[in-house]
Amino acid sequence: MSQSEFRSRARRLVEARRLVVKVGSALLVDAKTGRVNRAWLESLVDDLARAHGRGQQVIVVSSGAIAMGRRHLGLPAGRLRLEESQAAAAVGQIRLAHAWKELFDERGIATAQVLLTLEDTEERRRYLNARSTLDTLLGLKAIPVINENDTVATAEIRYGDNDRLAARVAQMASAECLVLLSDIDGLYTADPGKDPDAQFIPEVREISGAVEAMASGPTSGVGSGGMTTKVAAARIAVGAGCSLCIASGRRPNPLRAVEEGTRCTWFLPGRGRTPHKVRKQWIAGTLKPAGRLTVDAGCAQALTRGKSLLPAGVAKLAGRFERGDTVSVLDPEGREIARGLVAYSAEDAARIIGRRSSEIEALLGWRGREELIHRDDLVMLRDFEA
Repeated sequence: MSQSEFRSRARRLVEARRLVVKVGSALLVDAKTGRVNRAWLESLVDDLARAHGRGQQVIVVSSGAIAMGRRHLGLPAGRLRLEESQAAAAVGQIRLAHAWKELFDERGIATAQVLLTLEDTEERRRYLNARSTLDTLLGLKAIPVINENDTVATAEIRYGDNDRLAARVAQMASAECLVLLSDIDGLYTADPGKDPDAQFIPEVREISGAVEAMASGPTSGVGSGGMTTKVAAARIAVGAGCSLCIASGRRPNPLRAVEEGTRCTWFLPGRGRTPHKVRKQWIAGTLKPAGRLTVDAGCAQALTRGKSLLPAGVAKLAGRFERGDTVSVLDPEGREIARGLVAYSAEDAARIIGRRSSEIEALLGWRGREELIHRDDLVMLRDFEA
């Protein structure tokens, strides 16, 4: 495949509204000293700042906390016990966060540390809270830097690698593109370090058993991931309508290199499959909505024009639901016209329906969302069926 063809595929990176970039430990941390590879990280931050400057919303998933912390604590080489990993993460996270903050500060970009566990991306309420936090940070033009919360996660609730965590973050944020920066430039038919006949795979449109068989173990002694976890991450990402790129970070300005056509492997979702469409399909396909909201005629018309569902347009509700549950939206004749993820529990919703959004704080005693269902969380069934 020619450089121009790689550059053409890299448009997915440049044109993504939301971009997630995962950085591996072997790139970020010097294996001998346990310190940040400062010059390389500065070049990556330049790339991220450039993407931010052209209007993209950027999320970083950063490995390296344990690798940094273990050196400062004098822990031996090799596999650590869980409690040792947690201690190393506690020491390393503060150093890692400081390194990212310092470099983004120099470029006038606000950054935030977000620590997640497996439960934060799998349990519905915590997932919604994390998604809301990311949406708010991105809306305020900050760059979230995410790591697994290794200081508290037990073996049973850990991802154990940041490749799959990055894919879940991309899914959560409805990102269009995820780049995994690694110490290898993509997927091969076999381990290129062991098999001189290994062939490079530039593009994958279906993650078959043959593709999974190509994956091998970790390629470095610093990180916890390998090609196996990257293919698993790709399955999560493309299932959410997100393109995933595996690219080498063994060079300065690695994102710019991808944009300019360096060799890398792209895992691509099916034609027409985008994060927005996948999410809408999931909402519309809910088998048993938890409740029903009946709206007035004016509100029903507003929804068809792409508006959010405000409390003032709701005449009555039925069912027992919690924030984040899927509910049906009915027109005045009782016909289901939409489904959506409701922003309030049934108890709170009952207190605000028929009222203006400006009254919500006085009615509930706390400030919630202005919308009962935001348009991004609402599916018009007529459009979905069409």
